[in-house]
Amino acid sequence: MAIPQIVSRSFLARQNDLLFIASILAVLGTSSVLIGGIWDSASHALKIPDSFWTIQHVTVYTGVSIVAFSAAFGTILSLKNRKIILGMTLLLAGSAMQLGGGYVDYNFHTTYGIDGLVTSSHLTIESGLLLTSIGGFLTLSKFGYTKTKKLVPFSIINVIFAATWIGFNLSLLIGAIMLCIPVYDLFASGCSVM
Repeated sequence: MAIPQIVSRSFLARQNDLLFIASILAVLGTSSVLIGGIWDSASHALKIPDSFWTIQHVTVYTGVSIVAFSAAFGTILSLKNRKIILGMTLLLAGSAMQLGGGYVDYNFHTTYGIDGLVTSSHLTIESGLLLTSIGGFLTLSKFGYTKTKKLVPFSIINVIFAATWIGFNLSLLIGAIMLCIPVYDLFASGCSVM
């Protein structure tokens, strides 16, 4: 048997395992984004000075990078696998939204120092977070419960937290000043809607 055929058969045999690893990385990366975001909010509550290059933001964007890498790798592997392509596409779109929103957030921090709670960059990042959490759940669910039973709770919590987070910020956007007044002290930069 020729070497290319051996490599091809070996890779194809491992393709399902590699997709499973990509799904795990996507779920853990999304968890990292949520932990970093919660940590950043706690820092605001403690009135810690805010800039873009805080350890909290590094945690968020490390998680986003893990999701983006796993989504790109998983999308390439799953082009012929119709079962998993939807979840991988959501992961890819969500991580692209988060990276794009992160770039805008970086520019905002560079220009103004701190930013408000409800900004276009934050809403883009949070929408991408919701997409990646749903994509992670969908990809993980395609591998069967016996293989994923320890990770399914993380995936479900990711979806719940991401939906709650964006729902809270959208309620601030709709209610603007009335809802922002009680939150103002929590966030040093206020609850500005930009």
